[in-house]
Amino acid sequence: MNPPLTSPVQRSSPDELVVGFVSISDRASSGTYQDEGIPALRDWFGKTLTTPWQAVERLIPDEQALISRTLIELVDVAGCDLVLTTGGTGPARRDVTPEATLAVGTKEMPGFGEQMRQVSLHFVPTAILSRQVAVIRETPSRAALIVNLPGQPRAIRETLEGLRDADGKPVIQGVFAAVPYCIDLIGGPYIETDEAVVKAWRPKNAVRQKPATA
Repeated sequence: MNPPLTSPVQRSSPDELVVGFVSISDRASSGTYQDEGIPALRDWFGKTLTTPWQAVERLIPDEQALISRTLIELVDVAGCDLVLTTGGTGPARRDVTPEATLAVGTKEMPGFGEQMRQVSLHFVPTAILSRQVAVIRETPSRAALIVNLPGQPRAIRETLEGLRDADGKPVIQGVFAAVPYCIDLIGGPYIETDEAVVKAWRPKNAVRQKPATA
């Protein structure tokens, strides 16, 4: 069961990222099989972010009203700066994550879905069947980025990181390279990453100078 939230998540510092992980699956939420989406996200963030973060996790069925309500709760009540969903983005009748996401957004961010499909097309032709979207949800006091990701752990990693050649040079950028600066622009915490996994891109005037060491 997902415990109800009645107040914002307590941050250890103003620059701690609060991220929501939402795995959307009828079978996993009913206990038919083990959810893989949330563990994959948890592991990926653990190896990628070099600044503080904490997650609020939700495992729910493919029900449009419930998905929308969960996204609203994570942004408006928990105070998440970023929410990542996994699953429910295909053409099947029960796949309603994009509709539920668009319903709670105030600005659509189409570049995320376009780029995720570009990454996935390097691996499988069925990437064109994905309907992933991303939105900004704004409230009077804050804003958050919500992004639909694929449901499989490998595809989650590929779309976040992108594709590199044998020498480690990026062939196609993953979407997470743009996430830290997007969160900057909507008033969220300053996020830094391990560049060996993914380099967070910012214009030079938006990069914080690290304090000099003695």
